[in-house]
Amino acid sequence: MGTRLKTLRLTMLVVFALPIAARGGLYAVADHPRSWREADWSSTHMLPPAETDPQARVLVFAARAGGWRSVFAVHTWVVVKPENASAYTRYDVMGFGQPIRVNMHAPDSYWHSDRPRLVADVRGAAAATAIPKIETAVKSYPYATWGSYRVWPGPNSNTFTATLLRAAPELAVAMPSEAVGRDFRADGAFVGLTGSHTGVELSIYGLLGAKLGWVEGVEVNFMGLVAGLDVRRPAVKIPCFGRLGLDEVAVETASAR
Repeated sequence: MGTRLKTLRLTMLVVFALPIAARGGLYAVADHPRSWREADWSSTHMLPPAETDPQARVLVFAARAGGWRSVFAVHTWVVVKPENASAYTRYDVMGFGQPIRVNMHAPDSYWHSDRPRLVADVRGAAAATAIPKIETAVKSYPYATWGSYRVWPGPNSNTFTATLLRAAPELAVAMPSEAVGRDFRADGAFVGLTGSHTGVELSIYGLLGAKLGWVEGVEVNFMGLVAGLDVRRPAVKIPCFGRLGLDEVAVETASAR
Protein backbone atom coordinates (compact mmCIF):
# COMPACT_ATOMS: atom_id res chain seq x y z
CA MET A 1 0.00 0.00 0.00
CA GLY A 2 2.84 2.36 0.88
CA THR A 3 4.54 1.72 -2.45
CA ARG A 4 1.32 2.48 -4.32
CA LEU A 5 0.88 5.76 -2.48
CA LYS A 6 4.46 6.76 -3.27
CA THR A 7 3.90 5.91 -6.92
CA LEU A 8 0.70 7.94 -6.96
CA ARG A 9 2.39 10.95 -5.36
CA LEU A 10 5.29 10.74 -7.82
CA THR A 11 2.86 10.50 -10.74
CA MET A 12 0.90 13.52 -9.54
CA LEU A 13 4.14 15.44 -9.11
CA VAL A 14 5.37 14.69 -12.61
CA VAL A 15 2.05 15.07 -14.41
CA PHE A 16 0.62 18.12 -12.61
CA ALA A 17 3.12 19.91 -10.36
CA LEU A 18 6.08 20.07 -12.74
CA PRO A 19 4.11 21.69 -15.59
CA ILE A 20 2.83 24.32 -13.15
CA ALA A 21 6.38 25.09 -12.07
CA ALA A 22 7.60 25.23 -15.67
CA ARG A 23 4.82 27.53 -16.82
CA GLY A 24 5.30 29.68 -13.72
CA GLY A 25 8.97 30.07 -14.59
CA LEU A 26 8.12 31.16 -18.12
CA TYR A 27 5.64 33.68 -16.76
CA ALA A 28 8.23 35.10 -14.36
CA VAL A 29 10.74 35.91 -17.11
CA ALA A 30 8.27 37.17 -19.73
CA ASP A 31 7.01 40.70 -20.26
CA HIS A 32 3.38 41.42 -19.38
CA PRO A 33 1.14 44.47 -19.50
CA ARG A 34 0.98 46.01 -16.03
CA SER A 35 -2.80 46.41 -16.18
CA TRP A 36 -5.73 45.74 -18.47
CA ARG A 37 -5.58 49.41 -19.53
CA GLU A 38 -2.07 48.92 -20.90
CA ALA A 39 -2.89 45.63 -22.63
CA ASP A 40 -3.42 45.34 -26.37
CA TRP A 41 -7.05 44.51 -27.24
CA SER A 42 -6.87 45.40 -30.94
CA SER A 43 -7.68 43.13 -33.88
CA THR A 44 -5.00 40.72 -35.03
CA HIS A 45 -6.52 40.75 -38.53
CA MET A 46 -6.59 36.98 -38.56
CA LEU A 47 -10.07 37.06 -40.14
CA PRO A 48 -10.95 38.59 -43.48
CA PRO A 49 -13.80 41.13 -43.66
CA ALA A 50 -17.04 39.21 -43.16
CA GLU A 51 -18.59 40.46 -46.40
CA THR A 52 -15.76 38.91 -48.43
CA ASP A 53 -16.55 35.41 -47.18
CA PRO A 54 -20.10 34.27 -47.98
CA GLN A 55 -19.90 30.96 -46.08
CA ALA A 56 -21.46 30.48 -42.67
CA ARG A 57 -18.72 30.10 -40.06
CA VAL A 58 -18.34 29.12 -36.42
CA LEU A 59 -14.95 29.86 -34.91
CA VAL A 60 -13.47 29.19 -31.49
CA PHE A 61 -10.50 31.23 -30.26
CA ALA A 62 -8.25 30.82 -27.22
CA ALA A 63 -5.66 33.17 -25.72
CA ARG A 64 -3.74 33.18 -22.48
CA ALA A 65 -5.68 34.59 -19.54
CA GLY A 66 -4.48 37.83 -18.01
CA GLY A 67 -2.04 38.16 -15.11
CA TRP A 68 -1.11 35.19 -12.93
CA ARG A 69 -4.03 33.22 -14.34
CA SER A 70 -2.10 32.87 -17.59
CA VAL A 71 0.09 30.32 -15.82
CA PHE A 72 -2.83 27.94 -15.58
CA ALA A 73 -5.39 28.78 -18.20
CA VAL A 74 -6.57 30.30 -21.44
CA HIS A 75 -9.63 32.43 -22.12
CA THR A 76 -11.89 31.18 -24.93
CA TRP A 77 -14.65 32.73 -27.01
CA VAL A 78 -16.97 31.85 -29.88
CA VAL A 79 -17.47 33.81 -33.10
CA VAL A 80 -20.33 33.16 -35.53
CA LYS A 81 -21.19 34.48 -38.97
CA PRO A 82 -24.34 33.31 -40.75
CA GLU A 83 -24.22 32.76 -44.50
CA ASN A 84 -23.80 36.05 -46.43
CA ALA A 85 -23.70 38.05 -43.20
CA SER A 86 -21.82 41.34 -43.32
CA ALA A 87 -20.39 41.06 -39.79
CA TYR A 88 -19.08 38.56 -37.28
CA THR A 89 -20.66 38.20 -33.84
CA ARG A 90 -18.41 37.43 -30.89
CA TYR A 91 -19.66 35.85 -27.67
CA ASP A 92 -17.63 35.57 -24.49
CA VAL A 93 -17.96 35.91 -20.74
CA MET A 94 -15.98 38.21 -18.45
CA GLY A 95 -15.57 38.37 -14.71
CA PHE A 96 -16.99 41.80 -14.02
CA GLY A 97 -20.41 43.35 -14.50
CA GLN A 98 -22.82 41.57 -16.79
CA PRO A 99 -20.97 38.32 -17.60
CA ILE A 100 -22.04 37.76 -21.22
CA ARG A 101 -20.44 40.17 -23.65
CA VAL A 102 -21.39 40.51 -27.31
CA ASN A 103 -18.86 42.16 -29.61
CA MET A 104 -17.02 43.89 -26.78
CA HIS A 105 -13.80 43.30 -28.72
CA ALA A 106 -13.00 42.51 -32.34
CA PRO A 107 -13.72 38.87 -33.18
CA ASP A 108 -10.01 38.10 -33.55
CA SER A 109 -8.56 40.55 -31.02
CA TYR A 110 -5.59 40.16 -28.77
CA TRP A 111 -6.49 39.17 -25.23
CA HIS A 112 -4.39 40.89 -22.58
CA SER A 113 -1.82 41.43 -25.37
CA ASP A 114 -1.67 37.71 -26.15
CA ARG A 115 -2.26 36.75 -29.76
CA PRO A 116 -5.12 34.20 -29.86
CA ARG A 117 -4.93 30.86 -31.57
CA LEU A 118 -7.68 29.39 -33.68
CA VAL A 119 -9.06 26.31 -31.95
CA ALA A 120 -11.70 25.49 -34.54
CA ASP A 121 -13.14 26.86 -37.77
CA VAL A 122 -16.30 25.18 -39.00
CA ARG A 123 -17.76 26.37 -42.29
CA GLY A 124 -20.67 25.77 -44.62
CA ALA A 125 -23.79 23.75 -43.87
CA ALA A 126 -22.50 22.43 -40.55
CA ALA A 127 -21.92 25.97 -39.30
CA ALA A 128 -25.26 27.22 -40.63
CA THR A 129 -27.08 24.48 -38.71
CA ALA A 130 -25.12 25.12 -35.52
CA ILE A 131 -25.44 28.92 -35.34
CA PRO A 132 -29.12 29.04 -34.25
CA LYS A 133 -28.36 26.45 -31.55
CA ILE A 134 -25.44 28.52 -30.29
CA GLU A 135 -27.53 31.68 -30.23
CA THR A 136 -30.24 29.87 -28.25
CA ALA A 137 -27.62 28.60 -25.80
CA VAL A 138 -26.37 32.16 -25.28
CA LYS A 139 -29.86 33.34 -24.40
CA SER A 140 -30.50 30.44 -22.02
CA TYR A 141 -27.07 30.35 -20.31
CA PRO A 142 -27.86 29.86 -16.60
CA TYR A 143 -24.96 31.96 -15.26
CA ALA A 144 -25.74 35.22 -17.02
CA THR A 145 -26.57 37.36 -13.97
CA TRP A 146 -24.31 39.78 -12.11
CA GLY A 147 -22.10 37.98 -9.60
CA SER A 148 -22.52 34.52 -11.15
CA TYR A 149 -18.99 34.42 -12.58
CA ARG A 150 -16.39 32.45 -10.62
CA VAL A 151 -12.77 32.18 -11.76
CA TRP A 152 -12.27 28.67 -10.36
CA PRO A 153 -13.52 26.04 -10.80
CA GLY A 154 -16.30 27.78 -12.71
CA PRO A 155 -18.65 28.95 -14.04
CA ASN A 156 -16.26 31.18 -15.96
CA SER A 157 -15.53 32.14 -19.56
CA ASN A 158 -14.55 28.61 -20.50
CA THR A 159 -17.70 27.18 -18.92
CA PHE A 160 -19.64 29.47 -21.23
CA THR A 161 -17.77 28.43 -24.38
CA ALA A 162 -18.10 24.75 -23.48
CA THR A 163 -21.84 25.23 -22.97
CA LEU A 164 -22.25 26.81 -26.41
CA LEU A 165 -20.32 23.99 -28.07
CA ARG A 166 -22.27 21.39 -26.11
CA ALA A 167 -25.44 22.84 -27.64
CA ALA A 168 -24.11 21.95 -31.11
CA PRO A 169 -22.28 18.63 -30.69
CA GLU A 170 -22.27 18.06 -34.45
CA LEU A 171 -19.47 20.64 -34.67
CA ALA A 172 -17.18 18.03 -33.07
CA VAL A 173 -14.99 20.67 -31.41
CA ALA A 174 -12.78 19.73 -28.45
CA MET A 175 -12.20 22.53 -25.95
CA PRO A 176 -8.54 23.32 -25.22
CA SER A 177 -7.35 21.19 -22.33
CA GLU A 178 -5.89 24.26 -20.58
CA ALA A 179 -9.30 26.01 -20.63
CA VAL A 180 -9.84 25.74 -16.87
CA GLY A 181 -13.55 25.83 -16.09
CA ARG A 182 -14.67 24.03 -19.24
CA ASP A 183 -15.52 20.89 -17.22
CA PHE A 184 -17.83 22.74 -14.83
CA ARG A 185 -21.03 21.54 -16.44
CA ALA A 186 -23.70 24.21 -16.62
CA ASP A 187 -26.39 21.52 -16.54
CA GLY A 188 -25.20 20.36 -13.11
CA ALA A 189 -24.72 16.74 -14.19
CA PHE A 190 -21.88 14.67 -12.73
CA VAL A 191 -21.99 12.00 -15.44
CA GLY A 192 -22.99 12.36 -19.07
CA LEU A 193 -21.93 12.54 -22.67
CA THR A 194 -18.93 14.61 -23.67
CA GLY A 195 -19.52 17.91 -25.42
CA SER A 196 -19.25 16.27 -28.85
CA HIS A 197 -21.49 13.35 -27.79
CA THR A 198 -18.75 10.97 -28.95
CA GLY A 199 -17.91 9.67 -25.48
CA VAL A 200 -18.67 9.82 -21.77
CA GLU A 201 -17.37 11.95 -18.93
CA LEU A 202 -17.39 12.24 -15.17
CA SER A 203 -16.99 15.70 -13.67
CA ILE A 204 -17.44 16.79 -10.07
CA TYR A 205 -17.96 20.56 -10.39
CA GLY A 206 -14.97 20.75 -12.72
CA LEU A 207 -12.59 19.85 -9.88
CA LEU A 208 -12.18 16.12 -10.44
CA GLY A 209 -13.12 14.03 -13.41
CA ALA A 210 -12.29 11.86 -16.35
CA LYS A 211 -13.25 11.83 -19.99
CA LEU A 212 -13.16 9.29 -22.81
CA GLY A 213 -14.34 10.27 -26.28
CA TRP A 214 -13.39 10.14 -29.92
CA VAL A 215 -13.21 13.93 -30.26
CA GLU A 216 -12.03 14.75 -26.74
CA GLY A 217 -9.63 11.84 -26.35
CA VAL A 218 -8.61 10.48 -22.95
CA GLU A 219 -8.42 13.05 -20.13
CA VAL A 220 -7.98 13.17 -16.38
CA ASN A 221 -9.01 16.35 -14.54
CA PHE A 222 -7.42 17.19 -11.18
CA MET A 223 -8.45 20.47 -9.57
CA GLY A 224 -9.32 21.87 -13.00
CA LEU A 225 -6.00 20.95 -14.61
CA VAL A 226 -6.14 18.39 -17.41
CA ALA A 227 -3.70 15.72 -18.57
CA GLY A 228 -4.46 13.28 -21.35
CA LEU A 229 -4.02 11.96 -24.84
CA ASP A 230 -5.61 12.91 -28.13
CA VAL A 231 -6.32 9.74 -30.08
CA ARG A 232 -7.97 11.24 -33.16
CA ARG A 233 -5.12 13.69 -33.77
CA PRO A 234 -2.18 12.11 -31.94
CA ALA A 235 -0.95 14.43 -29.19
CA VAL A 236 -0.44 14.68 -25.45
CA LYS A 237 -2.30 17.13 -23.24
CA ILE A 238 -0.11 18.70 -20.58
CA PRO A 239 -1.51 20.75 -17.69
CA CYS A 240 -0.96 24.51 -18.16
CA PHE A 241 0.57 23.96 -21.61
CA GLY A 242 -2.29 22.31 -23.46
CA ARG A 243 -2.15 20.12 -26.51
CA LEU A 244 1.28 19.23 -27.90
CA GLY A 245 1.32 17.24 -31.11
CA LEU A 246 1.92 17.25 -34.84
CA ASP A 247 -1.42 18.94 -35.48
CA GLU A 248 -1.86 21.46 -32.69
CA VAL A 249 -4.72 23.44 -34.24
CA ALA A 250 -8.03 21.69 -34.73
CA VAL A 251 -9.56 23.34 -37.78
CA GLU A 252 -12.70 21.75 -39.18
CA THR A 253 -14.30 22.60 -42.50
CA ALA A 254 -17.49 21.32 -44.04
CA SER A 255 -15.52 19.67 -46.83
CA ALA A 256 -13.42 17.74 -44.32
CA ARG A 257 -16.37 15.90 -42.83
